[in-house]
Amino acid sequence: MLNELYSNFLTGKISRTDFEGLIYTRLINNQDKTCLNHWKSDEYEDFISWFYPRLQKTIDSYQEIGSSFESFLNKYFFVSSKEYRVRAVTNAVTEYSAWSVRIPEMYTREEPPEYIHKNTEDVITRLIIDKKGRKNTRRILALILKCYYYVSDDLAEKIALKIGVNSNELIEMLRRIRKIRQKKDDAIYLLKERIYCQYYRCIIYEKKKSLARENTAVYNKYTYRLEKARERLEKMRKRLAGIRMEATNKQVAEIIGISKGTVDASLHRLKIKWETMSKKADLN
Repeated sequence: MLNELYSNFLTGKISRTDFEGLIYTRLINNQDKTCLNHWKSDEYEDFISWFYPRLQKTIDSYQEIGSSFESFLNKYFFVSSKEYRVRAVTNAVTEYSAWSVRIPEMYTREEPPEYIHKNTEDVITRLIIDKKGRKNTRRILALILKCYYYVSDDLAEKIALKIGVNSNELIEMLRRIRKIRQKKDDAIYLLKERIYCQYYRCIIYEKKKSLARENTAVYNKYTYRLEKARERLEKMRKRLAGIRMEATNKQVAEIIGISKGTVDASLHRLKIKWETMSKKADLN
């Protein structure tokens, strides 16, 4: 049947479009006569849809040397089915691995994180007051700009209300320091994205390894790849941990309009006061 159709195509009795359509119709309606008769019908139909765009290349690559067109097509059909199955399994493993990580994460993040602790306002009030009982807003302001990476506009508004500064001015200061740190923050973001990708890669390798039989070439290949992927992931994590997330004291001083030495001293006093407050809290 296929050999006759191919002959008609060569002689011009049928067009290429009709020829490809007739082959597609024969394949889709005669699964029981193909090498994939053991596949489920819906999987077989998906494969035919995937295989059809490759049909033109298959026809053009056939040469009338030795085997007939039907034999050649059946062989190409069989090889393509293996490629399709490998891709399907790879996609399934990838999807499974991604969701196995993503689902627990979704459960743990159903509720938005609470950044404002119930005692936060009291802590801020105590940190503002210096040894002489005076309100030193500049210290908290320096700390906020120092830790800008973790301060949202909503949090900034709440802090501004407590320390008695204009919220719009504080948000504008945060915007300016983010602009100064933009290049560094972009580099941190890209590194985090690479770490996420590497983490999923490790999960995928681990799943593929579990599906392979032990002491086979495939099992050993994924064992090696998993080891290397984990080593790289660990190095990337260490690199991220070593990157400075906060602004420099010089940058903070530039935004506030004071000297770097004043910022150094303010943050140092805040640190000492915080440690003292923490020790007292532990004793109580």
